[in-house]
Amino acid sequence: MSKLRGFTLIEVMVVVAILGILASIALPSYQDYLRRGRIAEGLSALSETKVKMEQWFQDNRTYASGGIGTYPCGAGLPNIKSFTLSCPTADANNLTITATGKADANLDGFNYSIDQAGVRSSTTPWGNSASCWVDKKGAC
Repeated sequence: MSKLRGFTLIEVMVVVAILGILASIALPSYQDYLRRGRIAEGLSALSETKVKMEQWFQDNRTYASGGIGTYPCGAGLPNIKSFTLSCPTADANNLTITATGKADANLDGFNYSIDQAGVRSSTTPWGNSASCWVDKKGAC
């Protein structure tokens, strides 16, 4: 008589249960990892735009459009997949640059801004701050 080889149904069910538990832990962590990477991309673009606007101000003595060169808050805004950048306030002496998270990038509700004085603020599902950019859960 030959021995039967293979796995029993119970053994297969135990392995499937273990894989399910591991996936339920790993998947949210991975999604959070991707979200933090996208936030870093958005904050980098926001900082880059701030630097370009300061260069614009040095050349034209105003944050408003109409000077020499490509206006950074118009056609010069970076185009990134995760955030929409805008300059809702850009007049002679005041500037606010805003990055609004896109829903299709799983960043709905994430808003970051910086003004002409370098004051950073953020509104995120993780928390709000009037003095820094919240870039991961519970941290500025």
